[in-house]
Order: sequence, then C-alpha cells, then structure tokens
Amino acid sequence: MQPRSIHHVSINVPDPDVALRFYVDVLGLTPRTDRPDFGIGGAWLDAGGQQVHLIQGEAPANVGQHFALAVDDLDAVITELRARGVEVSDAMVIGPRRQAFTQDPAGNVVELNQSSV
Repeated sequence: MQPRSIHHVSINVPDPDVALRFYVDVLGLTPRTDRPDFGIGGAWLDAGGQQVHLIQGEAPANVGQHFALAVDDLDAVITELRARGVEVSDAMVIGPRRQAFTQDPAGNVVELNQSSV
C-alpha cells in the first residue's frame, strides 16, 4: 500500500450545529453539501484539499490526539482568534515549523501549523 494523502479526519462532537459554526465561522472551513443521511447528526467540511467530518457523539478524553490545519501566518491567526475570544496557545517552534493549539467547543484539540520561512 502507498497512500497518496489523507482524505479526511472525523471529529466527534456532541452538538454538530455548535461545532459547525466554530469550524466555519471561526476557523474558516467550508461546508460541503454532499454528506449522505447516516441517521446521526454531523457535517462534512473542506479544509484546503482535505476534509474534516463532524460526527455527532461524545468527544473522547484528550490524551494527545489532534489534527493540524496549515496556515500561512500563524501570528496573524493567533491574533485574530484571540480577538474573537478563542483561547489559543502561544506559538512554539518545533523543528522547521511553528505551531499553536486551540480547542473546538467540544474540547477537541486543533493544531495551527505554519512552515518556518
């Protein structure tokens, strides 16, 4: 097997509507309209060339799991999110990249990741 890329990640959220507003209005993802009716709440979102799937269910305990969104200007993103009242960690350098972390309303951790230039 030779994977080409990651197609999507699935995130459990107890309230898909609240999560949808956060991921779209705050983090800038784009809602998709092609999600079938699975009999449970949720939403599919575009994040660049990949997708985030929101699935109605209890978010798991935080034991380090997260996914990362690539951003062009981490400092500007941190400033923008903090101005909106979103808690975001300070930026840190990890190897050739810079990263910061935030959480969605359900407590799922989202990394914000920028290539060091």
